[in-house]
Amino acid sequence: MKKKFFISLCILFFILVGFTYAQKEQVRVSPKASVMQVVGLTEVKIDYSRPGVKKRTIWGELVPYNKVWRAGANEATTISFSSDVLIEGEKLPAGKYSFFAIPTKDEWTLIFNKVAEQWGAFEYNEAEDALRITIKPKGNGFQEWLTYSFTDYDVKSQSAVINLEWEKLKVPFKVKVSDNN
Repeated sequence: MKKKFFISLCILFFILVGFTYAQKEQVRVSPKASVMQVVGLTEVKIDYSRPGVKKRTIWGELVPYNKVWRAGANEATTISFSSDVLIEGEKLPAGKYSFFAIPTKDEWTLIFNKVAEQWGAFEYNEAEDALRITIKPKGNGFQEWLTYSFTDYDVKSQSAVINLEWEKLKVPFKVKVSDNN
């Protein structure tokens, strides 16, 4: 009887210890963030993780040139649109997309991929791209943590500029609500 009680007590102890460790969340080195803006009547939301510069060389080293990058850290960055939009004049249907970039020194390819939930860019499949656009990056003041922001909001034209900003670069692209909204 004592042996069964002792075994049961040990099992209960290990279950409780396992449960306690499973519940403990750790602080992420690249914390999660999100930003949302309503453009016209369309909700635009970006979910991403924010890596820091941390005295590293970012462009061409930590983020290699000519390779698909998750446009953040950890899980792939996602961007969602509650209705159809134009990205730099190109049509993109409403929905949630993973957002990738292929940076080079002089221009970037921005990618809206139909597989929204991905870890990094490890299983990225070009065949699932909904839209690719080319943008020229701009110089910017120093930004320690990767940030997405909305600027140049124009109520009349129902448009805004989304900016990816990190280190000393800004990568802006225009989103405009389709005329059908």
